[in-house]
This record gives sequence, C-alpha cells and structure tokens, in this order.
Amino acid sequence: MTNQNLPAVVSSSTPTIAVAFGGGGARGLAHIHVIEVLDELGLKPVAVAGASIGAIMGAGLAAGMSGREIRDYAVETLGNSGLVFSRLWSIRPDNMRDALGGFRLGQFNLERILKAFLPEAIPDDFKDLVLPLKIVATDYYGQCGTLIETGPLRPAIAASAALPALFMPVRIHGRVLIDGGIFNPIPYEPLMDEADIVIGVDVVGAPEGDGTHVPNRIDSLFGASQLMMQANVALKLRIAPPHIFLRPPVNRFKVLDFLKVEEVLEATASVRDELKRELDRVIEARIRA
Repeated sequence: MTNQNLPAVVSSSTPTIAVAFGGGGARGLAHIHVIEVLDELGLKPVAVAGASIGAIMGAGLAAGMSGREIRDYAVETLGNSGLVFSRLWSIRPDNMRDALGGFRLGQFNLERILKAFLPEAIPDDFKDLVLPLKIVATDYYGQCGTLIETGPLRPAIAASAALPALFMPVRIHGRVLIDGGIFNPIPYEPLMDEADIVIGVDVVGAPEGDGTHVPNRIDSLFGASQLMMQANVALKLRIAPPHIFLRPPVNRFKVLDFLKVEEVLEATASVRDELKRELDRVIEARIRA
C-alpha cells in the first residue's frame, strides 16, 4: 500500500484517529507538521490531548484551524521579532507593584502572554471547540496530573504550559497547577479508549553537545527537566505505548527558541514522512487482522 492510496484505505476501513501533543516549549512547533499531514490525508481526529506547548497546538487543532493556518500564524507572529517584542511590551505591568510581583524570574503571568499571542480562532471556552480537547496540567500540591476538559480554555492552557522557573502557577477550582509536561510529557493515555489509532508526539528533546562543556545554570535546569521527563516517557512506553509514537529531531533547540520558528520547522520536516509510513503500517495491520 502506498501513501497516495492511504486516504482511500482509511475511507474503506474508517479507523478513528486521536493525537496527543507533548510538551517541549519551542520544540513543540514541530507539532505543526503532524497537523498538516493529517490535513493532507483527510484524517480528522476524533479527540485531541496536549500538555504544555502541546496544549496550545492542540487547542488550535481542536478549534478547527488547519495545519497551514497554524503554520502561517506561527511564522507571521513568532518569526517577526519586532512584533513579538511589541506584544510583550503591550502586556507590561501597569505599576511598580505589578512589576515586582509579575516580572521576576519564575513569576511571568502566562495567561497575559497567551492573551497577547493566541490566535483569535481559539475560543474562550472548551464548549466552543470543534473537537474534544483534553488538556493535562500538574497539580502541584496534589502531586498528580489533572485532566481539564471543560470550562474556560485559556486558563487551562496557561496552567498546562506554566513551566516552573519561568511562569506563575495557575489556580483552577482552588488547585495550584503547573506545567502538565512535568507529570505527563505526552498525554496519550486519556485517548486510548477514544480512537482506533492514537498518535503520540514527543518533543521533550534532550541536552545536546560535545560532552565536554559544562552547561550554565539555566541550561542545567532545563536539561535536568528534560532528562526527568524522558525517563517518564521511557517508562510510559514500556507499560503501554500509543499505536504511533513520533519523536521529531528537536534536540538542538532550546525551550524558548520561538523566534527560530522557521528553523524548527525546517529541521523537523522529516517527521512528515515518518508519520505517513507509520499510518501505512498501522492501517495495513488493521486490514490484515
């Protein structure tokens, strides 16, 4: 079976597809390729899940945006450093009290940043989405992951992407929530009973270098976080992997490399063909069964 025949095969066997977008900061721009391939093949997911940047990408998909629309918005917005800094300036604190409470390292208000940068197509509430969306956050004091599927959408996204050491935690229903990628870097488990084929996309990445240079404090912090999340992912895959697991080559990019949007997209384009091959394999196996 060839990739060109894939849509016809899908039409005849009608497997349902769900996709889980993992966390990884700017590395998550690689998720755009996955959305574009699904569009190209005429495959509309029945459910979407996301953690951190995956929650943002998942919200775009669940809102009905095409991969091309998400790509164009990301390149036009993040690829324009002047526009990025202008929008950041527009959400600066109004007074010294806010500045002292909101612009220290680890105290940036992600809800305000998302309000300035999310596309208008993403609605305010889960109920207005086109596709079911499951957003994963980490309950800081509950010491567990939490799934958000209803209510205001932007606070849920902010909670899921509230990376410690950069952003303030978010309170939802009285709980203190932080980055969902900490507890569940690729939240495919909530989708396993939702579709015939579940795709998990890992953009956590890992520290990269020549093995001789000592990383600085910030790189050490984020690198250690990557290592812990990858240990979590490895355990998840041993216990119960998704039907398709993708790992775009994102290691050379840092968590805040959003201004390198075009570089990230160019460097990770190989995941497109990988996804097509994996869909071929899984659908063909279903037909033989």
